[in-house]
Parts: sequence; structure tokens; C-alpha cells
Amino acid sequence: MSVDFPIFVVAAALIDADGRVLLQQRPPGKSMAGLWEFPGGKVESGETPEAALIRELQEELGIETHASCLAPATFASEPLGARHLLMLLYVCRKWKGIAQPHHASALKWMHPAQMYAMPMPPADLPLIGMLDALL
Repeated sequence: MSVDFPIFVVAAALIDADGRVLLQQRPPGKSMAGLWEFPGGKVESGETPEAALIRELQEELGIETHASCLAPATFASEPLGARHLLMLLYVCRKWKGIAQPHHASALKWMHPAQMYAMPMPPADLPLIGMLDALL
């Protein structure tokens, strides 16, 4: 089966001092509205994944971080209609500012074990186990 060029997205597992990870809720009107996801977004043409994630975290949450604070953790590969999604997940423990839901309905800090009960997009679900083992 052939697919078009994959959609590359990046996401962050922002981890606080208590070992909790930040999830954001997709807003009404967007695809998969109401589902909880790791913050991040599409890698634009000419961007590195790290630069895209830094930009997305600033746009979505109003926080700042640096590429040296982003540790590659795992990835997800998921069909997305006629396209295919490849999502790179980074762990981030250091950032400046307080996360605010600029483009999300809500934010929630959770331990990975609690995430299994959350409604999440298919690409995000396989990442929980890795975070659970890591933390």
C-alpha cells in the first residue's frame, strides 16, 4: 500500500518536579475535538523538529525552552486518512514560564499511569507506556 509523504509532527512530554506530564485538550471545531494530547504540532518546511517544537510550545502554551532541553524519547507511526502521521516525542524537564492553554480547551498535569483512562488520539496512546516506564 502506498501513502503520500508522511505528515511530520513533534510533541513534548513536559515533566514537572512531581513526575507529572502535561496534556492539553483539543478545542471544539478541530479534528479529534475533546481528546487529550501531548502539546506540539506540525514541522513546517525548512524547520528542524526541535525548532518546530520550541515554536509550537511558545505558540500553544506561552513557554520557552531550548533545543538542549529536548531529549528524543520515542515516536509514533499512525495512519491518518489518506496520509500517514509520524510523531516524534521529546521529553522536556526545563522551560521558562507557566503553561497556559492558548490553543487548547484545558490543560491537565497527570502521572503516566493515569493517562490510560484518558480519551486520546490513536498516535498518542502508544507513547504512554514508554513514559510510564521512564518515570
